Amino acid sequence: MNKAKALDIVKKYTMILVLIIVTAFFAWQTEGSLLLPMNISSLISQNAYVFILATGMLLCILTGGNIDLSVGSVVCFTGAIGAVLMMNKGVNMYVAILVMVLVGTLIGAFQGFWIAYVRIPPFIVTLAGMLAFRGLSNVVLDGMTVSIKEQEDFVNLFGGGANCYIPDFFGGNGLNITCLLVGIVAAVIYIVIQLKNRIDRSRKGYEVESLTGMLVKTVLIVAVIIAFTYKLAQHKGIPTVLIWVMIVVMVYGYITSNTTTGRYFYAVGGNEKATKLSGINTNKVYFLAYLNMGFLAALAGMVTIARMTSAQPTYGQNYEMDAIGSCFIGGASAYGGTGTVPGVIVGAVLMGVINLGMSLMGVDQNMQKVVKGVVLLAAVIFDVVSKRGGKLISKN
Repeated sequence: MNKAKALDIVKKYTMILVLIIVTAFFAWQTEGSLLLPMNISSLISQNAYVFILATGMLLCILTGGNIDLSVGSVVCFTGAIGAVLMMNKGVNMYVAILVMVLVGTLIGAFQGFWIAYVRIPPFIVTLAGMLAFRGLSNVVLDGMTVSIKEQEDFVNLFGGGANCYIPDFFGGNGLNITCLLVGIVAAVIYIVIQLKNRIDRSRKGYEVESLTGMLVKTVLIVAVIIAFTYKLAQHKGIPTVLIWVMIVVMVYGYITSNTTTGRYFYAVGGNEKATKLSGINTNKVYFLAYLNMGFLAALAGMVTIARMTSAQPTYGQNYEMDAIGSCFIGGASAYGGTGTVPGVIVGAVLMGVINLGMSLMGVDQNMQKVVKGVVLLAAVIFDVVSKRGGKLISKN
Protein backbone atom coordinates (compact mmCIF):
# COMPACT_ATOMS: atom_id res chain seq x y z
CA MET A 1 0.00 0.00 0.00
CA ASN A 2 1.53 3.32 -1.09
CA LYS A 3 1.73 6.39 1.13
CA ALA A 4 -1.04 8.31 -0.67
CA LYS A 5 -3.51 5.45 -0.34
CA ALA A 6 -2.66 4.95 3.32
CA LEU A 7 -3.21 8.67 3.94
CA ASP A 8 -6.59 8.52 2.21
CA ILE A 9 -7.68 5.61 4.42
CA VAL A 10 -6.55 7.44 7.56
CA LYS A 11 -8.43 10.58 6.52
CA LYS A 12 -11.56 8.59 5.72
CA TYR A 13 -11.85 6.80 9.04
CA THR A 14 -10.02 9.06 11.50
CA MET A 15 -13.12 10.73 12.92
CA ILE A 16 -14.91 7.40 13.32
CA LEU A 17 -11.97 6.12 15.36
CA VAL A 18 -11.92 9.36 17.36
CA LEU A 19 -15.67 9.01 18.02
CA ILE A 20 -15.16 5.45 19.32
CA ILE A 21 -12.27 6.51 21.55
CA VAL A 22 -14.09 9.57 22.93
CA THR A 23 -17.25 7.54 23.60
CA ALA A 24 -15.25 4.85 25.39
CA PHE A 25 -13.44 7.50 27.46
CA PHE A 26 -16.63 9.19 28.64
CA ALA A 27 -18.33 5.84 29.26
CA TRP A 28 -15.39 4.97 31.51
CA GLN A 29 -15.35 8.35 33.26
CA THR A 30 -19.12 8.30 33.87
CA GLU A 31 -19.10 4.64 34.96
CA GLY A 32 -21.30 3.67 32.04
CA SER A 33 -23.91 6.43 32.54
CA LEU A 34 -23.21 7.83 29.08
CA LEU A 35 -24.48 4.62 27.47
CA LEU A 36 -27.68 4.33 29.48
CA PRO A 37 -30.74 4.05 27.17
CA MET A 38 -32.22 7.27 28.55
CA ASN A 39 -29.03 9.21 27.79
CA ILE A 40 -28.77 7.75 24.28
CA SER A 41 -32.32 8.96 23.62
CA SER A 42 -31.50 12.37 25.12
CA LEU A 43 -28.43 12.61 22.89
CA ILE A 44 -30.70 12.41 19.84
CA SER A 45 -33.32 14.82 21.12
CA GLN A 46 -30.86 17.44 22.33
CA ASN A 47 -28.78 17.39 19.15
CA ALA A 48 -31.48 16.94 16.50
CA TYR A 49 -31.13 20.58 15.46
CA VAL A 50 -27.38 20.06 14.96
CA PHE A 51 -27.93 17.12 12.60
CA ILE A 52 -30.44 19.11 10.56
CA LEU A 53 -28.49 22.38 10.39
CA ALA A 54 -25.12 20.70 9.79
CA THR A 55 -26.53 18.83 6.78
CA GLY A 56 -27.57 22.14 5.20
CA MET A 57 -24.36 23.87 6.26
CA LEU A 58 -22.38 21.20 4.41
CA LEU A 59 -23.79 22.39 1.07
CA CYS A 60 -22.69 25.95 1.84
CA ILE A 61 -19.21 24.79 2.85
CA LEU A 62 -18.86 22.62 -0.26
CA THR A 63 -19.16 25.70 -2.48
CA GLY A 64 -15.80 26.99 -1.28
CA GLY A 65 -15.64 26.95 2.50
CA ASN A 66 -18.55 29.39 2.77
CA ILE A 67 -20.72 29.41 5.90
CA ASP A 68 -24.07 30.75 7.07
CA LEU A 69 -23.86 32.69 10.33
CA SER A 70 -27.58 33.49 10.40
CA VAL A 71 -29.03 30.01 10.95
CA GLY A 72 -29.36 30.35 14.72
CA SER A 73 -31.29 33.59 14.37
CA VAL A 74 -33.45 32.15 11.57
CA VAL A 75 -34.25 29.14 13.81
CA CYS A 76 -35.38 31.55 16.52
CA PHE A 77 -37.31 33.79 14.09
CA THR A 78 -39.24 30.98 12.37
CA GLY A 79 -39.97 29.33 15.72
CA ALA A 80 -41.23 32.64 17.10
CA ILE A 81 -43.55 33.14 14.13
CA GLY A 82 -44.96 29.63 14.49
CA ALA A 83 -45.54 29.95 18.23
CA VAL A 84 -47.25 33.34 17.90
CA LEU A 85 -49.47 32.13 15.06
CA MET A 86 -50.59 29.01 16.95
CA MET A 87 -50.98 30.48 20.42
CA ASN A 88 -51.79 34.18 19.95
CA LYS A 89 -53.56 34.14 16.60
CA GLY A 90 -55.31 30.77 16.85
CA VAL A 91 -53.95 29.61 13.49
CA ASN A 92 -54.24 25.92 12.59
CA MET A 93 -51.09 23.91 13.37
CA TYR A 94 -50.54 22.79 9.76
CA VAL A 95 -51.01 26.32 8.43
CA ALA A 96 -48.45 27.56 10.98
CA ILE A 97 -46.01 24.84 9.86
CA LEU A 98 -46.47 25.90 6.23
CA VAL A 99 -45.88 29.55 7.13
CA MET A 100 -42.69 28.66 9.03
CA VAL A 101 -41.37 26.68 6.07
CA LEU A 102 -42.19 29.50 3.66
CA VAL A 103 -40.59 32.16 5.88
CA GLY A 104 -37.41 30.12 6.32
CA THR A 105 -37.17 29.36 2.60
CA LEU A 106 -37.77 33.01 1.65
CA ILE A 107 -35.04 34.10 4.05
CA GLY A 108 -32.70 31.59 2.43
CA ALA A 109 -33.68 32.88 -1.03
CA PHE A 110 -33.17 36.51 0.06
CA GLN A 111 -29.67 35.85 1.38
CA GLY A 112 -28.88 33.54 -1.51
CA PHE A 113 -29.73 36.26 -4.01
CA TRP A 114 -27.19 38.73 -2.59
CA ILE A 115 -24.54 36.02 -2.30
CA ALA A 116 -25.07 34.32 -5.67
CA TYR A 117 -26.06 37.11 -8.02
CA VAL A 118 -24.67 40.29 -6.45
CA ARG A 119 -21.62 38.44 -5.11
CA ILE A 120 -21.57 40.00 -1.68
CA PRO A 121 -19.39 37.76 0.54
CA PRO A 122 -21.49 35.14 2.42
CA PHE A 123 -19.85 36.15 5.70
CA ILE A 124 -21.20 39.70 5.39
CA VAL A 125 -24.68 38.76 4.19
CA THR A 126 -25.25 36.10 6.84
CA LEU A 127 -23.70 38.22 9.60
CA ALA A 128 -26.24 40.90 8.73
CA GLY A 129 -28.94 38.23 8.77
CA MET A 130 -27.79 36.98 12.15
CA LEU A 131 -28.25 40.45 13.65
CA ALA A 132 -31.45 41.34 11.78
CA PHE A 133 -33.40 38.15 12.42
CA ARG A 134 -32.35 38.04 16.06
CA GLY A 135 -33.82 41.51 16.43
CA LEU A 136 -36.97 40.56 14.52
CA SER A 137 -37.40 37.57 16.84
CA ASN A 138 -37.58 39.97 19.77
CA VAL A 139 -40.09 42.10 17.88
CA VAL A 140 -42.34 39.14 17.03
CA LEU A 141 -42.26 37.82 20.60
CA ASP A 142 -42.29 41.29 22.16
CA GLY A 143 -39.39 40.14 24.31
CA MET A 144 -41.59 37.54 26.02
CA THR A 145 -41.76 33.75 26.17
CA VAL A 146 -44.66 32.12 24.30
CA SER A 147 -45.54 28.65 25.62
CA ILE A 148 -46.84 26.02 23.18
CA LYS A 149 -47.57 23.27 25.72
CA GLU A 150 -51.23 23.33 24.71
CA GLN A 151 -50.24 22.42 21.14
CA GLU A 152 -49.65 18.76 22.03
CA ASP A 153 -49.98 17.50 18.46
CA PHE A 154 -47.27 19.88 17.25
CA VAL A 155 -45.00 19.13 20.20
CA ASN A 156 -45.31 15.35 19.76
CA LEU A 157 -44.94 15.56 15.98
CA PHE A 158 -41.56 17.28 16.27
CA GLY A 159 -40.27 15.31 19.22
CA GLY A 160 -40.82 17.44 22.30
CA GLY A 161 -43.61 15.80 24.31
CA ALA A 162 -43.96 12.78 26.57
CA ASN A 163 -45.62 10.87 23.73
CA CYS A 164 -43.02 11.79 21.12
CA TYR A 165 -42.02 8.17 20.46
CA ILE A 166 -43.12 5.71 17.82
CA PRO A 167 -45.53 3.33 19.63
CA ASP A 168 -44.69 -0.35 20.00
CA PHE A 169 -47.15 -2.17 17.76
CA PHE A 170 -46.18 -5.54 19.24
CA GLY A 171 -46.67 -4.71 22.91
CA GLY A 172 -43.22 -5.64 24.14
CA ASN A 173 -42.82 -5.97 27.90
CA GLY A 174 -40.03 -3.55 28.85
CA LEU A 175 -38.49 -3.81 25.39
CA ASN A 176 -39.82 -1.98 22.33
CA ILE A 177 -40.09 -4.73 19.70
CA THR A 178 -41.00 -2.29 16.93
CA CYS A 179 -37.77 -0.38 17.53
CA LEU A 180 -35.73 -3.60 17.35
CA LEU A 181 -37.40 -4.66 14.10
CA VAL A 182 -36.71 -1.25 12.57
CA GLY A 183 -33.04 -1.67 13.49
CA ILE A 184 -32.88 -5.13 11.90
CA VAL A 185 -34.58 -3.90 8.71
CA ALA A 186 -32.21 -0.91 8.55
CA ALA A 187 -29.21 -3.23 8.92
CA VAL A 188 -30.46 -5.52 6.14
CA ILE A 189 -31.10 -2.55 3.84
CA TYR A 190 -27.59 -1.27 4.50
CA ILE A 191 -26.06 -4.65 3.64
CA VAL A 192 -28.08 -4.88 0.41
CA ILE A 193 -27.04 -1.35 -0.63
CA GLN A 194 -23.37 -2.10 0.03
CA LEU A 195 -23.47 -5.30 -2.02
CA LYS A 196 -25.39 -3.64 -4.85
CA ASN A 197 -22.96 -0.72 -5.01
CA ARG A 198 -19.98 -3.08 -5.08
CA ILE A 199 -21.49 -5.19 -7.88
CA ASP A 200 -22.39 -2.10 -9.91
CA ARG A 201 -18.91 -0.60 -9.57
CA SER A 202 -17.28 -3.91 -10.53
CA ARG A 203 -19.44 -4.24 -13.65
CA LYS A 204 -18.55 -0.71 -14.75
CA GLY A 205 -14.85 -1.36 -14.22
CA TYR A 206 -14.46 1.10 -11.33
CA GLU A 207 -12.01 0.55 -8.51
CA VAL A 208 -13.57 -1.13 -5.46
CA GLU A 209 -12.26 -1.50 -1.94
CA SER A 210 -10.95 -4.88 -0.83
CA LEU A 211 -13.54 -7.49 0.12
CA THR A 212 -12.02 -7.81 3.59
CA GLY A 213 -12.21 -4.06 4.14
CA MET A 214 -15.82 -3.92 2.99
CA LEU A 215 -16.82 -6.84 5.21
CA VAL A 216 -15.13 -5.35 8.29
CA LYS A 217 -16.76 -1.96 7.69
CA THR A 218 -20.19 -3.50 7.05
CA VAL A 219 -20.04 -5.71 10.15
CA LEU A 220 -19.04 -2.77 12.35
CA ILE A 221 -21.78 -0.49 11.02
CA VAL A 222 -24.42 -3.21 11.30
CA ALA A 223 -23.31 -3.86 14.89
CA VAL A 224 -23.64 -0.14 15.66
CA ILE A 225 -27.15 0.00 14.14
CA ILE A 226 -28.34 -3.02 16.13
CA ALA A 227 -26.74 -1.83 19.39
CA PHE A 228 -28.16 1.67 18.91
CA THR A 229 -31.73 0.47 18.29
CA TYR A 230 -31.43 -2.02 21.17
CA LYS A 231 -30.54 0.83 23.53
CA LEU A 232 -33.49 2.87 22.29
CA ALA A 233 -35.76 -0.16 22.65
CA GLN A 234 -34.80 -0.38 26.33
CA HIS A 235 -36.08 3.16 26.91
CA LYS A 236 -39.21 4.21 25.01
CA GLY A 237 -38.33 3.32 21.46
CA ILE A 238 -37.72 5.58 18.47
CA PRO A 239 -38.16 9.33 19.14
CA THR A 240 -40.24 11.03 16.45
CA VAL A 241 -37.52 13.64 16.04
CA LEU A 242 -35.20 10.84 14.90
CA ILE A 243 -37.56 10.23 11.97
CA TRP A 244 -37.12 13.85 10.86
CA VAL A 245 -33.35 13.59 11.22
CA MET A 246 -33.21 10.34 9.23
CA ILE A 247 -35.35 11.82 6.44
CA VAL A 248 -33.01 14.82 6.17
CA VAL A 249 -29.88 12.64 6.27
CA MET A 250 -31.13 10.13 3.67
CA VAL A 251 -32.52 12.75 1.27
CA TYR A 252 -29.43 14.96 1.34
CA GLY A 253 -27.08 11.98 1.42
CA TYR A 254 -28.71 10.80 -1.81
CA ILE A 255 -28.67 14.27 -3.38
CA THR A 256 -24.96 14.86 -2.69
CA SER A 257 -23.79 11.42 -3.80
CA ASN A 258 -26.22 10.29 -6.52
CA THR A 259 -27.49 13.37 -8.36
CA THR A 260 -26.02 15.79 -10.89
CA THR A 261 -27.09 18.77 -8.79
CA GLY A 262 -25.27 17.32 -5.79
CA ARG A 263 -22.04 16.96 -7.78
CA TYR A 264 -22.28 20.62 -8.82
CA PHE A 265 -21.66 21.68 -5.21
CA TYR A 266 -18.41 19.70 -5.14
CA ALA A 267 -17.40 21.03 -8.56
CA VAL A 268 -17.92 24.67 -7.56
CA GLY A 269 -15.90 24.16 -4.38
CA GLY A 270 -13.15 22.35 -6.26
CA ASN A 271 -12.67 24.94 -9.02
CA GLU A 272 -15.38 27.50 -9.66
CA LYS A 273 -13.82 28.93 -12.83
CA ALA A 274 -13.45 25.52 -14.46
CA THR A 275 -16.99 24.62 -13.40
CA LYS A 276 -18.37 27.80 -14.97
CA LEU A 277 -16.44 27.19 -18.18
CA SER A 278 -17.93 23.70 -18.39
CA GLY A 279 -21.40 25.24 -18.69
CA ILE A 280 -22.65 24.94 -15.12
CA ASN A 281 -24.54 27.92 -13.68
CA THR A 282 -22.43 28.53 -10.57
CA ASN A 283 -24.67 31.39 -9.44
CA LYS A 284 -27.58 28.95 -9.24
CA VAL A 285 -25.48 26.53 -7.16
CA TYR A 286 -24.73 29.24 -4.58
CA PHE A 287 -28.37 30.30 -4.56
CA LEU A 288 -29.59 26.72 -3.98
CA ALA A 289 -27.14 26.22 -1.12
CA TYR A 290 -28.49 29.17 0.85
CA LEU A 291 -32.12 28.62 -0.18
CA ASN A 292 -31.82 25.11 1.21
CA MET A 293 -30.15 26.38 4.38
CA GLY A 294 -33.15 28.62 5.08
CA PHE A 295 -35.53 25.71 4.57
CA LEU A 296 -33.63 23.45 6.99
CA ALA A 297 -33.33 26.30 9.52
CA ALA A 298 -37.15 26.47 9.53
CA LEU A 299 -37.33 22.72 10.22
CA ALA A 300 -34.77 23.11 13.02
CA GLY A 301 -36.92 25.95 14.39
CA MET A 302 -39.91 23.60 14.65
CA VAL A 303 -37.79 20.94 16.36
CA THR A 304 -36.38 23.52 18.79
CA ILE A 305 -39.69 25.02 19.98
CA ALA A 306 -41.23 21.53 20.19
CA ARG A 307 -38.41 20.31 22.46
CA MET A 308 -38.56 23.44 24.61
CA THR A 309 -42.40 23.61 24.39
CA SER A 310 -42.02 27.38 23.99
CA ALA A 311 -40.46 30.13 21.90
CA GLN A 312 -38.01 32.64 23.38
CA PRO A 313 -35.93 35.47 21.89
CA THR A 314 -32.74 33.72 23.06
CA TYR A 315 -33.30 30.40 21.29
CA GLY A 316 -30.86 29.40 18.59
CA GLN A 317 -27.83 31.17 20.03
CA ASN A 318 -24.58 29.51 18.85
CA TYR A 319 -26.52 26.99 16.74
CA GLU A 320 -24.53 28.13 13.72
CA MET A 321 -21.29 27.33 15.54
CA ASP A 322 -22.48 23.82 16.39
CA ALA A 323 -23.42 23.21 12.74
CA ILE A 324 -20.16 24.62 11.35
CA GLY A 325 -18.11 22.72 13.90
CA SER A 326 -19.86 19.44 13.10
CA CYS A 327 -19.10 19.89 9.38
CA PHE A 328 -15.40 20.54 9.84
CA ILE A 329 -14.99 17.86 12.50
CA GLY A 330 -16.82 15.45 10.20
CA GLY A 331 -14.32 15.90 7.39
CA ALA A 332 -15.62 18.84 5.36
CA SER A 333 -12.73 20.86 3.96
CA ALA A 334 -12.25 24.47 5.02
CA TYR A 335 -11.52 25.20 1.34
CA GLY A 336 -14.69 23.56 -0.01
CA GLY A 337 -15.20 20.70 -2.45
CA THR A 338 -14.80 17.93 0.14
CA GLY A 339 -17.24 16.48 2.67
CA THR A 340 -20.08 13.99 3.00
CA VAL A 341 -23.39 13.85 4.85
CA PRO A 342 -22.38 10.69 6.80
CA GLY A 343 -19.16 12.44 7.82
CA VAL A 344 -21.11 15.46 9.05
CA ILE A 345 -23.35 13.18 11.12
CA VAL A 346 -20.26 11.57 12.68
CA GLY A 347 -19.03 15.07 13.54
CA ALA A 348 -22.39 16.04 15.04
CA VAL A 349 -22.51 12.83 17.11
CA LEU A 350 -18.97 13.47 18.34
CA MET A 351 -19.94 16.99 19.43
CA GLY A 352 -23.04 15.59 21.14
CA VAL A 353 -21.05 12.90 22.97
CA ILE A 354 -18.53 15.48 24.16
CA ASN A 355 -21.32 17.77 25.41
CA LEU A 356 -23.24 14.98 27.14
CA GLY A 357 -20.13 13.33 28.56
CA MET A 358 -18.77 16.53 30.08
CA SER A 359 -22.22 17.43 31.45
CA LEU A 360 -22.50 14.04 33.16
CA MET A 361 -19.02 14.54 34.59
CA GLY A 362 -20.01 17.96 35.94
CA VAL A 363 -17.45 19.86 33.86
CA ASP A 364 -17.87 23.64 33.97
CA GLN A 365 -19.68 25.17 30.97
CA ASN A 366 -16.74 27.43 30.18
CA MET A 367 -14.36 24.48 30.06
CA GLN A 368 -16.79 22.66 27.75
CA LYS A 369 -16.47 25.53 25.30
CA VAL A 370 -12.68 25.33 25.54
CA VAL A 371 -12.72 21.61 24.76
CA LYS A 372 -15.06 22.02 21.78
CA GLY A 373 -12.88 24.85 20.44
CA VAL A 374 -9.76 22.70 20.68
CA VAL A 375 -11.50 19.77 18.96
CA LEU A 376 -12.65 22.02 16.11
CA LEU A 377 -9.18 23.53 15.65
CA ALA A 378 -7.59 20.07 15.68
CA ALA A 379 -10.00 18.86 12.98
CA VAL A 380 -9.20 21.80 10.68
CA ILE A 381 -5.45 21.47 11.32
CA PHE A 382 -5.70 17.80 10.34
CA ASP A 383 -7.52 18.73 7.12
CA VAL A 384 -4.97 21.41 6.17
CA VAL A 385 -1.90 19.35 7.04
CA SER A 386 -3.17 16.25 5.22
CA LYS A 387 -3.63 18.36 2.06
CA ARG A 388 0.04 19.32 2.28
CA GLY A 389 1.11 15.70 2.46
CA GLY A 390 1.73 15.75 6.20
CA LYS A 391 3.77 18.97 6.29
CA LEU A 392 2.77 21.34 9.08
CA ILE A 393 4.53 24.44 7.71
CA SER A 394 3.73 25.74 4.23
CA LYS A 395 6.67 26.60 1.95
CA ASN A 396 4.82 29.63 0.57
